[in-house]
Amino acid sequence: MVTFDQFREMALALPQAHEQPTWEQLTLRVGKKIFAMGSPESGRVCVKATKEEQAELLAAAPEVYSFAPYVGRHGWVLVALAEVGPEELGELLTEAWRSVAPRRLHPQVDGE
Repeated sequence: MVTFDQFREMALALPQAHEQPTWEQLTLRVGKKIFAMGSPESGRVCVKATKEEQAELLAAAPEVYSFAPYVGRHGWVLVALAEVGPEELGELLTEAWRSVAPRRLHPQVDGE
């Protein structure tokens, strides 16, 4: 189980990640590009993924992951915070961040 505050802290720990309230929820970004979003009261967050990752997540754990409204057609997934472990969510956030962050920042996460 992960709380919304833990989700937010994990996302903001990534290089140059910042938050911006948008559409009545909190968006997490690198520059202007969004890699995750959510609101504390929903119990779910939305994380950017590829369509292939989305299909794998939904097939493997439908109790945790679901198709995100509006942006699901682009690969985004909804994550049930009560059902996901912190390590797994951390990996998802890192991959989502990596998909929008400039390549010059990747070594900061990859430990290079």
